Amino acid sequence: MTTVLLFVGVVFIWGSTWLAVKFQVGNVPPEASVAYRMGIAAIFMFGWVLVRRLPLKFSLHAHLYMVLQGALIFSTNFFLFYHAAAYMTTGLIAVVFSTASAMTLLVNAILMRRSPSVRVLLGAALGVLGISIVFWPELARFSLASSAGLGVILSFGGTLCFSLGSIVSARNRKAGLSVSGNTAWAMLYGTALLICFLFFSGKHFVFDARAAYVVSLMYLSIIGSVVAFAAYFALLGRIDAERAAYATVLFPIVALTLSTFFEDYHWTGIAVTGVLLTLTGNVLVLKQPRVSAAANGPKRG
Repeated sequence: MTTVLLFVGVVFIWGSTWLAVKFQVGNVPPEASVAYRMGIAAIFMFGWVLVRRLPLKFSLHAHLYMVLQGALIFSTNFFLFYHAAAYMTTGLIAVVFSTASAMTLLVNAILMRRSPSVRVLLGAALGVLGISIVFWPELARFSLASSAGLGVILSFGGTLCFSLGSIVSARNRKAGLSVSGNTAWAMLYGTALLICFLFFSGKHFVFDARAAYVVSLMYLSIIGSVVAFAAYFALLGRIDAERAAYATVLFPIVALTLSTFFEDYHWTGIAVTGVLLTLTGNVLVLKQPRVSAAANGPKRG
């Protein structure tokens, strides 16, 4: 498969998963729906690792970080996004989530006690401005009790969890952990945490046998999780991580397009302006600064 097809595949799959989440909201508690999704994904990911004969044995110290990764990326963030999907269109949730790269860089800068570059700060500011414009009608009458206000808070909470999880994931990669093996264990731990959420909240495991729920669950578990991650990992093997991350700039466009047709999302001039500002901010954050030839040293003939 060509690099272009891999990139387009990742953008389309991740852009379409947001709409699939909408079919998971309703009769089944979000904790259970996400547990089903991550549990199925973990089974397939472990199968992938075993077939490829990739490492699955890690130290106890490494497993602790995988538990943290699973808690942030494969449970809590999805739990918050699923709740948010009950209050707002999934395309708009995707727009909020597209700021994850900027949020990750800013959070990492705070944790490492270093100042982010002017470019990153400008990109983050544009992203916040763009989202503020998109949600201005809701922000103008903001209330914690309002459905739209709660949806925005849940979306930003999910994005923050993903950003923190990305930092943990980067730490695991630097520690030399197998990406696929690490992901399989993190998915399993995320599933276990969701089961705990369900148990302590007093809710019960129920299942929706309707075709819409079952089909969307399998799509999210296999295509949206296992296939998308495999394609993204393959993409990382062909191009650098920074260029691969541009998928996060494009998938909100796919999500909003699907919301327009399936969730009756209505575009306005203000919404278009806000989305464009948000995407522009993301590009600034992800854009690598040019390094001069002198900085790279003399070329060898």
